[in-house]
Amino acid sequence: MSQLMDKAKTFLAEKVANIKTPEAAVKNVDLKNVSRECVEYKAEVSVTNPYSTPIPICEINYVLKSAGRQIASGTIPDPGSLKGSDVTMLDVPVKVPYSILFSLAKDIGADWDIDYELELGLIIDLPLIGNITIPLSQKGEIKLPTFSDFFA
Repeated sequence: MSQLMDKAKTFLAEKVANIKTPEAAVKNVDLKNVSRECVEYKAEVSVTNPYSTPIPICEINYVLKSAGRQIASGTIPDPGSLKGSDVTMLDVPVKVPYSILFSLAKDIGADWDIDYELELGLIIDLPLIGNITIPLSQKGEIKLPTFSDFFA
Protein backbone atom coordinates (compact mmCIF):
# COMPACT_ATOMS: atom_id res chain seq x y z
CA MET A 1 0.00 0.00 0.00
CA SER A 2 2.84 2.42 0.82
CA GLN A 3 4.38 1.77 -2.62
CA LEU A 4 1.09 2.77 -4.26
CA MET A 5 0.99 5.99 -2.21
CA ASP A 6 4.62 6.76 -3.13
CA LYS A 7 3.86 6.24 -6.83
CA ALA A 8 0.78 8.47 -6.55
CA LYS A 9 2.81 11.21 -4.85
CA THR A 10 5.54 10.98 -7.49
CA PHE A 11 2.98 11.10 -10.31
CA LEU A 12 1.24 14.11 -8.79
CA ALA A 13 4.54 15.92 -8.15
CA GLU A 14 5.60 15.41 -11.78
CA LYS A 15 2.27 16.69 -13.09
CA VAL A 16 2.33 19.78 -10.88
CA ALA A 17 5.95 20.52 -11.83
CA ASN A 18 5.03 20.42 -15.54
CA ILE A 19 1.98 22.70 -15.30
CA LYS A 20 2.29 25.71 -17.56
CA THR A 21 2.27 29.06 -15.80
CA PRO A 22 1.79 32.54 -17.21
CA GLU A 23 4.96 34.31 -18.31
CA ALA A 24 5.63 38.00 -17.83
CA ALA A 25 8.17 40.61 -18.93
CA VAL A 26 8.72 44.30 -18.24
CA LYS A 27 8.52 46.01 -21.64
CA ASN A 28 9.14 49.65 -20.73
CA VAL A 29 9.48 52.10 -17.85
CA ASP A 30 8.64 55.68 -18.78
CA LEU A 31 7.51 59.03 -17.39
CA LYS A 32 3.75 59.18 -16.84
CA ASN A 33 3.03 62.32 -14.83
CA VAL A 34 4.73 65.18 -13.04
CA SER A 35 2.97 66.82 -10.09
CA ARG A 36 3.99 69.09 -7.24
CA GLU A 37 4.34 66.11 -4.87
CA CYS A 38 6.06 63.47 -6.98
CA VAL A 39 7.15 62.11 -10.32
CA GLU A 40 5.02 59.21 -11.49
CA TYR A 41 6.43 56.57 -13.79
CA LYS A 42 4.63 53.80 -15.62
CA ALA A 43 6.01 50.29 -15.95
CA GLU A 44 4.47 48.38 -18.85
CA VAL A 45 4.28 44.65 -18.14
CA SER A 46 3.35 42.06 -20.76
CA VAL A 47 1.80 38.84 -19.39
CA THR A 48 1.06 35.78 -21.53
CA ASN A 49 -1.70 33.45 -20.29
CA PRO A 50 -1.33 29.89 -21.68
CA TYR A 51 -4.84 28.90 -20.55
CA SER A 52 -8.10 29.41 -22.43
CA THR A 53 -9.82 30.89 -19.36
CA PRO A 54 -9.08 34.23 -17.73
CA ILE A 55 -6.90 34.13 -14.61
CA PRO A 56 -7.47 36.65 -11.81
CA ILE A 57 -4.55 38.79 -10.67
CA CYS A 58 -4.61 39.09 -6.88
CA GLU A 59 -2.13 41.94 -6.61
CA ILE A 60 1.07 43.44 -7.94
CA ASN A 61 3.91 44.35 -5.58
CA TYR A 62 6.70 46.64 -6.71
CA VAL A 63 10.00 47.99 -5.38
CA LEU A 64 12.03 50.61 -7.23
CA LYS A 65 15.70 50.89 -6.24
CA SER A 66 18.48 53.24 -7.20
CA ALA A 67 22.09 53.16 -6.01
CA GLY A 68 21.20 50.16 -3.85
CA ARG A 69 18.49 52.13 -2.02
CA GLN A 70 14.76 51.64 -2.15
CA ILE A 71 13.19 54.84 -3.50
CA ALA A 72 9.60 53.66 -4.00
CA SER A 73 7.45 50.66 -3.17
CA GLY A 74 3.81 49.74 -3.18
CA THR A 75 1.04 47.27 -3.82
CA ILE A 76 -1.69 47.40 -6.41
CA PRO A 77 -4.63 45.33 -5.13
CA ASP A 78 -6.92 43.49 -7.56
CA PRO A 79 -5.64 44.97 -10.86
CA GLY A 80 -7.96 42.76 -12.96
CA SER A 81 -7.41 39.50 -14.77
CA LEU A 82 -5.36 37.99 -17.57
CA LYS A 83 -7.20 37.35 -20.84
CA GLY A 84 -7.51 33.69 -21.81
CA SER A 85 -4.97 32.45 -24.39
CA ASP A 86 -3.76 35.98 -24.97
CA VAL A 87 -1.24 38.63 -23.95
CA THR A 88 -2.39 41.18 -21.38
CA MET A 89 -0.60 44.51 -20.98
CA LEU A 90 -0.55 45.85 -17.42
CA ASP A 91 0.38 49.39 -16.43
CA VAL A 92 2.06 49.61 -13.03
CA PRO A 93 2.23 53.20 -11.71
CA VAL A 94 5.29 53.98 -9.58
CA LYS A 95 5.34 57.26 -7.61
CA VAL A 96 8.70 58.70 -6.57
CA PRO A 97 8.60 61.65 -4.13
CA TYR A 98 10.86 64.60 -4.90
CA SER A 99 12.47 64.31 -1.45
CA ILE A 100 13.93 60.94 -2.51
CA LEU A 101 15.13 62.36 -5.83
CA PHE A 102 17.06 65.11 -4.05
CA SER A 103 18.92 62.49 -2.01
CA LEU A 104 20.07 60.89 -5.29
CA ALA A 105 21.60 64.16 -6.53
CA LYS A 106 25.03 62.63 -7.25
CA ASP A 107 23.59 60.06 -9.69
CA ILE A 108 21.13 62.53 -11.18
CA GLY A 109 23.62 65.37 -11.66
CA ALA A 110 25.83 63.49 -14.09
CA ASP A 111 23.23 62.81 -16.80
CA TRP A 112 19.80 63.88 -15.47
CA ASP A 113 18.54 60.33 -15.12
CA ILE A 114 18.19 57.67 -12.45
CA ASP A 115 19.85 54.29 -12.83
CA TYR A 116 17.19 51.98 -11.46
CA GLU A 117 16.25 48.41 -10.67
CA LEU A 118 12.55 47.61 -10.68
CA GLU A 119 11.38 44.45 -8.92
CA LEU A 120 7.82 43.30 -9.48
CA GLY A 121 5.86 40.43 -7.97
CA LEU A 122 2.79 39.51 -10.00
CA ILE A 123 0.55 37.36 -7.76
CA ILE A 124 -2.01 35.32 -9.69
CA ASP A 125 -4.54 32.73 -8.61
CA LEU A 126 -4.28 29.44 -10.53
CA PRO A 127 -7.19 27.03 -10.00
CA LEU A 128 -6.28 23.88 -8.01
CA ILE A 129 -2.80 25.24 -7.31
CA GLY A 130 -3.56 28.51 -5.56
CA ASN A 131 -1.63 31.76 -5.56
CA ILE A 132 1.72 31.87 -7.33
CA THR A 133 4.08 34.81 -7.67
CA ILE A 134 5.77 35.62 -10.96
CA PRO A 135 8.93 37.56 -10.05
CA LEU A 136 10.22 40.17 -12.51
CA SER A 137 13.26 42.40 -12.44
CA GLN A 138 14.34 45.15 -14.83
CA LYS A 139 17.37 47.45 -14.78
CA GLY A 140 17.71 50.62 -16.77
CA GLU A 141 17.67 54.41 -16.74
CA ILE A 142 14.73 56.70 -16.07
CA LYS A 143 14.96 60.19 -17.51
CA LEU A 144 13.89 62.91 -15.10
CA PRO A 145 11.47 65.65 -16.11
CA THR A 146 12.84 69.02 -17.19
CA PHE A 147 11.29 72.45 -16.68
CA SER A 148 9.60 72.13 -20.07
CA ASP A 149 7.70 69.07 -18.73
CA PHE A 150 6.18 71.26 -16.00
CA PHE A 151 5.06 74.00 -18.34
CA ALA A 152 4.13 72.00 -21.42
